[in-house]
Amino acid sequence: MKTRKLIYIVSFLIFLVIAGFFAYFFLGAAPRAENIVWGVNFSQKHAELLNLDWRETYSAILDDLKVKNIKLLVSWDWIESRKDEPFFDDLDWQIEEAGDHQAEIILVIGMKTGRWPECHIPDWAKNSSREDLQNGVLDYLEEVVSRYEESDVIRAWQVENEPFFSFGVCPKTDKNFLEKEIALVKSLDGKKRPVIVSDSGESSLWLKAASVADILGITMYRKTNNKFFGVVNYPFPPVFYWRKAQIIKWIFNKPVICGELQAEPWGTALLYDSTLEEQKQTMDLEQFMKNMEFAKKTGFSEFYLWGAEWWFWLKVKYNDNSLWEEAGKLFNS
Repeated sequence: MKTRKLIYIVSFLIFLVIAGFFAYFFLGAAPRAENIVWGVNFSQKHAELLNLDWRETYSAILDDLKVKNIKLLVSWDWIESRKDEPFFDDLDWQIEEAGDHQAEIILVIGMKTGRWPECHIPDWAKNSSREDLQNGVLDYLEEVVSRYEESDVIRAWQVENEPFFSFGVCPKTDKNFLEKEIALVKSLDGKKRPVIVSDSGESSLWLKAASVADILGITMYRKTNNKFFGVVNYPFPPVFYWRKAQIIKWIFNKPVICGELQAEPWGTALLYDSTLEEQKQTMDLEQFMKNMEFAKKTGFSEFYLWGAEWWFWLKVKYNDNSLWEEAGKLFNS
């Protein structure tokens, strides 16, 4: 009898924990943000892989959409395709153009900066030892930060992209090395700008990333397609993100922004290798509008949309202006 009673008590306690967890993260509503900052992510490499004129694409984002906040994804292999011979002309142009349009930039630097294969390691460094690879990254960071640390256009650095989320063709995460990267960036930056560290919005508690960041940046995805489950609508309500952000603020007293809000397809293949029909399974105008409305209900006040290059691709390749024009409403409101 005592054993059975103990089992009942333990089972009831487990039930209470599960019920409490569910109630905290899935019930209720977040306060609606009054003034939202809308921005976009931009990758020159991604634009070119879409067979776009990357300068035309970037200029359209600034001139047509009138975006004032850009998260620039910098690819190490494109900056330093040859060892010790960095090429900054294209990045210089992007930063100068942003300044000319009174826009601000978050500069994403490191070896893992987003877009497949996530880690953009130059060919000359791919077969290096772990120590040599890390030294190469530190040398590269020093080149970038030293070059732009006086720029008034850059408002923050993001060091690596989702470093604690195992995704992409990348070396194993090394927290100690990430801390070295952040310390180096801070030591070189005379303007003492904040360092953003990002994490998966859906697949992490955000604690590791928040522990080393000045600002935590998270992803927000709503509809994906994969070979195991097919098309999946994420079950998380807006309050899920808000409550997780409150935990981060309570433990670390650090702000949380959405650095990657889904505004393009997520399919079983890369955009370059999927048909328009396949792409529209996870993103079209209706889904775009749903995602924007969802974002407004999370209580977050800063979002960087993931997909601006794709909207422009639809516009110039298929004469489909629908997402481009709908996105423009956000930046001109």
